[in-house]
Amino acid sequence: MGNKRERRGSGPIGVSGGLTLLPWLLLGMGAFSNILQGRTPNPVIGGAGLLIFNSLYISVVFRAFHKRSREAASTRWCLVVMGLVTCGLALGYGGSWLTFFPLLGLATGAVLRGRTLGVAVIGLSAVGGAIAVYHDGWGAVGVVYGTFLSGMVTAAILALSETVRELRETRQELARAAVEQERLRFSRDLHDLLGHTLSVIVVKSEAARRLAPRDLDAALAQVADIESVGRQALVEIREAVTGYREASLAGELDRARGVLTAAGIEPVVRQSGPPLPARTAALLGWVVRESVTNAIRHSGATRCEIEVRGAAERVRLVITDDGGAGVGSDPPDDGPKSGDPKSGGPPGGGPAGSGLKGLAERLAAAGGTLGSGPAPGGRGFRVTAELPVDEDSVRPVAELEGEGR
Repeated sequence: MGNKRERRGSGPIGVSGGLTLLPWLLLGMGAFSNILQGRTPNPVIGGAGLLIFNSLYISVVFRAFHKRSREAASTRWCLVVMGLVTCGLALGYGGSWLTFFPLLGLATGAVLRGRTLGVAVIGLSAVGGAIAVYHDGWGAVGVVYGTFLSGMVTAAILALSETVRELRETRQELARAAVEQERLRFSRDLHDLLGHTLSVIVVKSEAARRLAPRDLDAALAQVADIESVGRQALVEIREAVTGYREASLAGELDRARGVLTAAGIEPVVRQSGPPLPARTAALLGWVVRESVTNAIRHSGATRCEIEVRGAAERVRLVITDDGGAGVGSDPPDDGPKSGDPKSGGPPGGGPAGSGLKGLAERLAAAGGTLGSGPAPGGRGFRVTAELPVDEDSVRPVAELEGEGR
């Protein structure tokens, strides 16, 4: 990608940048005029030198806007030859031929960077000044000043232009990364929301179907719950789209009681300790939602215990069911595929980073931990989450959801 960006940025920019430096060749019109008017001794040598200098100058300034060609050895050798030609012409003719030193300084500033630039420009200025003193005496001041200024100013302008171009490309990369992060966030939110909501709807629909023949009022109550869950899901999906959704631990615990009971699983919820900061409670609410959803879908459990123990510095959440399937574990490579009830993945497959694995990464980013595995005694499954209580140490849920997996 870096090579593509370099080629994409250096094509049109290299041509237009080189064209902006070509008009400076007009500084050499005095020497060209002297040749045409016959005021230059050995005009063949002077004309050949002028042609060589102009050709090398054009080649160098067009190479200067492409990093790879600018740093090539051939470009440096072109500068060396230009320096030799400039010194020879200025030493032999003087006068208007001394203006080639500022042009040489400009080409040097376009190609060199760092300490090498400073050494080269100061050296050229000194050599140009010495030759100008030999020919014109105090006229050397203009040559020294012009050579030094053209080299350093050109280098500064081109370095600033390169920095601006790199910042623009970096901004474009950040924009693309933000789009990808938003896609990941939305896919995880849809998995968490729809997986849980659809599980609740399925459980309550089955309960309504069983109750309808013998207790119509109880069946209608289940249907009313289905309607309420559906309406709540619509609200949460709208919030997920705008990125403002956060789970509530208290709300998830209440919801867990109702959905576990409807699924024929006995809920046992215990909570102790001081009130939790909003960010910590939101993350633990996601753990409760995902764990209860897995217990309903896959475990075949008859009892599910949810315990929240808060302390001064950290809070611990433990969710244990007595089902026979390891609902939270990742399936082995040769095991059931995603969508198999025993695999621990969402039916029909889920996005990478969803479920307990994705929650573990979110909690780790917030300074906490999430562990899952068989419950003590080998019967059932346990999910354990720990988070710091200090709100300043827990990053916002929206920020955590924006991180790539």
